[in-house]
Amino acid sequence: MKIALVTNDGETISQHFGRSRYYKIYTVADKKVANTEMRERGTGHFAQQPQPVHDEPHTDPMGRHGYGAAAGSRHGMMAAEISDCDILIAGGMGSGAYESFKAAGLEVILTDYDSIEEAVTDYIEGKIKNLYEERTD
Repeated sequence: MKIALVTNDGETISQHFGRSRYYKIYTVADKKVANTEMRERGTGHFAQQPQPVHDEPHTDPMGRHGYGAAAGSRHGMMAAEISDCDILIAGGMGSGAYESFKAAGLEVILTDYDSIEEAVTDYIEGKIKNLYEERTD
């Protein structure tokens, strides 16, 4: 199994998915970490782009974040970057991104953990909770 976590420094979980610069990927086998790697987010929503980054609205007519006209395409590109992963852990993200990642087959966990190591350990041990209701807009 592969777990992707969003980060800016490789140590802490980014609290905003769209502003993170990297994925830290953990390969887990037999409930033990077998490998780690850092991947730069090539489609960084905010991280690698000067502000403002979008000309189109960021919300749909109902006001939901991440459901604008081009959002599905952007979210698809983001999911493709971690298509070899099974789980995505982030501090928070828009509900449109959350739903897009789930539709791409990822288990998405939004958490208040700061430490990547602690989050991975607790995921492996079945202790981490998904705070979706609290961590999306």
